[in-house]
Amino acid sequence: MDVYSKARDLGIELEFQDGQGRRHAVSDARLRSVLGALPPRTQHPFLKHPLVFAKTASRWRVEMDAKANGLGWRLVAGNDARARGSVADAAIDLPSSVAVGSYRLELEDGNGTTIDSIPLLVTPATAFQGSFDRVWVLSVQLYGLSSSRNWGIGDFTDLAALIELSAEWGCAGIGLNPLHALFDDRPRECSPYAPNSRLFLNPLYIDPERVPGLSPTWLAQHREQLDRARQGSLIDYAAVAELKVAALREAFADFRAGSDAARSDFEAFRQQRGALLERFACFEVLRRQFGSLPWWQWPEEWRHPDDKRIRAFRNGPRRADVEFVEFVQWCASTQLTSCANLAAKRGMAVGLYLDVAVGVQAGGFDAWNEQGAISRGLSVGAPPDQLNTAGQDWGLAGFNAGGLEARDFAPFREMLRASMRFAGAIRLDHVLGLNRLYLIPSGTSPRDGVYVEMPFEALLGVIAQESMDQNCITIGEDLGTVPDGFRDRLAAWGVWSYKVMMFERGHSGAFIGSSDYAANALVTFNTHDLASFAGWHSHHDLAVKRGLGLDPGETEEERMRAIQAFEWKLGEEHIVPKNFLGAVEFLARTPSRILAIAIDDLIGLRDQPNIPGTVDEHPNWQRRLPVALDDLASSIDLDALKHALRGR
Repeated sequence: MDVYSKARDLGIELEFQDGQGRRHAVSDARLRSVLGALPPRTQHPFLKHPLVFAKTASRWRVEMDAKANGLGWRLVAGNDARARGSVADAAIDLPSSVAVGSYRLELEDGNGTTIDSIPLLVTPATAFQGSFDRVWVLSVQLYGLSSSRNWGIGDFTDLAALIELSAEWGCAGIGLNPLHALFDDRPRECSPYAPNSRLFLNPLYIDPERVPGLSPTWLAQHREQLDRARQGSLIDYAAVAELKVAALREAFADFRAGSDAARSDFEAFRQQRGALLERFACFEVLRRQFGSLPWWQWPEEWRHPDDKRIRAFRNGPRRADVEFVEFVQWCASTQLTSCANLAAKRGMAVGLYLDVAVGVQAGGFDAWNEQGAISRGLSVGAPPDQLNTAGQDWGLAGFNAGGLEARDFAPFREMLRASMRFAGAIRLDHVLGLNRLYLIPSGTSPRDGVYVEMPFEALLGVIAQESMDQNCITIGEDLGTVPDGFRDRLAAWGVWSYKVMMFERGHSGAFIGSSDYAANALVTFNTHDLASFAGWHSHHDLAVKRGLGLDPGETEEERMRAIQAFEWKLGEEHIVPKNFLGAVEFLARTPSRILAIAIDDLIGLRDQPNIPGTVDEHPNWQRRLPVALDDLASSIDLDALKHALRGR
């Protein structure tokens, strides 16, 4: 089979158009480098691709080639056959009584031997839609919250305080940066969008003083260090990690010698999270044991360990170290669950709105744990567009179609559950990746990537299943080069759109009217990767980017015209203030069911949390809010905010 045929079999697009309108024909060399990093897909003689049937469909029919006539078929869940029959008239008619769930459709010959098998999903009609009308949520970078009691980084106790405070303002939820587990021993790698694992939580958000077993004596001995960690405008991740890990180890020692009640709760958590938690904990211990080596350079026995080897490691000499990682995850989950419950108690219709990163670090747990479904040799990114003329390489490993199909989409399902279990809504970063991913071979330019098709309908079906099971709205960050019909498919499945006012402009540059926004959408003025309102309005972001040697993607004159267009649109809609609260009033009028307001904009910050294209040049993901939680209400004109939000 030639390289082009192999590429087509793996869903690689042989040519594509980038965000600047230029067409790219993919060369042989580029194809070979991508093919070498993707697992082969199972060849199916009869059943060609995963099947998705909505529970509400009147008929579930699988069309086949006539050569399949007479073969037996069975619909299997686990080890149980839920339905069976024979292929007739080149088709299989499945019984519509089958419950929502994940199955495999298998074909067998006359001897009962399975000769083909594919995933089959029975789904709800759509993803979960919520039961509220139009509400607003407050967006915050959790790490940046300031308080007189935290340990130098915003934590889950700060989050609880913010829930209590904002509930009084009529807020329906708190939007947060990804809370995924990072490498807590690598303080420079602090981006919440470049996780070690999307399946577990970042332990730096734990409030150690709410963990039973931390003695007052320990706190008194470290009071000076705690005070230092809270100082300055930037977070000292290394100092925070050192303090929190030491405190959690102190509490863990007390826990191991403590009450049966706490141990019972912990064991229930371990049982609920099962083998994944056990593997994650072992990985974290092994990662520290092997130092700076990436997992693919570990001793052979630990590059692809099975469950038996993992279990032996957990119960071996390093048992206490493994259990400590599990204990930390239990503490994090307990505290975040408490925040979610508090939001529900305070009547917040959305509750927690969590962000989910588009990929993971190749050297992290998820890539080690799912070596078939995650392609560590390929990096997710984007081809050149108007704002990023060189293209983008996000340095993250993403899912691949063949590996997901072979695992019945379990890795994708687990990723969704990890955030949905705490949230009333989640945002999938770069939701375009459900349809196709732009993948860049390691060590090459973003211009050298290719688009690879993903099992779009099946992934949407899994979202529908999980969101209904967890009562969680799914919002897709659908910005960028969007294929024709893509947003229509999302809408048909009940995945909401993500509307950013900065980008909602026509070809003439005019902002669209408030009534032209979609109803099933989250609407906001900006994102964490864009200028704050104050930075945008003052041109501050343009100056910062030029000072860093970056192309800001916009001239001073173009920005001035954008501001004039913004003010014109507000005037056209009879909105008097031409500041951020004017933008809030405009967005509050849209039919979009969730409006997200960034706390940075409410207090007038000029710097944005992250400047894409920078690593060490700018303090991304490190800025602490200059206003403490206790002073937040007095720093915001709440009467003006409530006036702007009237009707929501």
